[in-house]
Amino acid sequence: MDNLFKSFKDLDIRVGTIVHAEVFKEATNPSYKLKIDFGELGILKSSAQITKNYTIEMLVNFQVIAVVNFPKKQIANFMSECLVLGVVEGDSVVLITPNNKIANGLKIA
Repeated sequence: MDNLFKSFKDLDIRVGTIVHAEVFKEATNPSYKLKIDFGELGILKSSAQITKNYTIEMLVNFQVIAVVNFPKKQIANFMSECLVLGVVEGDSVVLITPNNKIANGLKIA
């Protein structure tokens, strides 16, 4: 159990606000390219297969929770720099978001 807790504590999970979203045309599965503002950490890019529940217009200024310390991952011609967290519901994903607007970059503990 101690190892599991340490593994969780090693994750750097932060709140960010999506500042840009666009259709990821080159992706194998329907996806968006996102730019997310994490405050002092800067703006990081992510790819997310969330097209069933979200439009581009819905995503801009939407706060999300993401892991920011995973290795970067090449997806088609795009380098994803963080992993946006969501809940799988059937064949779609519902993003995890704070209840209230909070400062970008705050760490999830």
